[in-house]
Amino acid sequence: MPDHIHLLVVLNGDDLAALMRRLKSCSAIGINRLRNVSGPVWQKGYHDHALRADEDLRKAARYLVANPLRAGLVDAIGDYPFWDATWL
Repeated sequence: MPDHIHLLVVLNGDDLAALMRRLKSCSAIGINRLRNVSGPVWQKGYHDHALRADEDLRKAARYLVANPLRAGLVDAIGDYPFWDATWL
């Protein structure tokens, strides 16, 4: 997605807020290096949704992988480089 990311992660007891801080920090450093700029890359905060035991993990994964197709970024799901995620 050009203006946001969707992630499906297993925390295994780790702290989501700490994971997001590390992800945003490391990726912002890399993005700024590639662009030869400095400054913020990500907006503050994030939106999360924890899957409950009764929710279908495969359905959630398929929804995320289909986002680029729905947004018109690819012509087919197979054109998206992460279409074959572990949970599919």
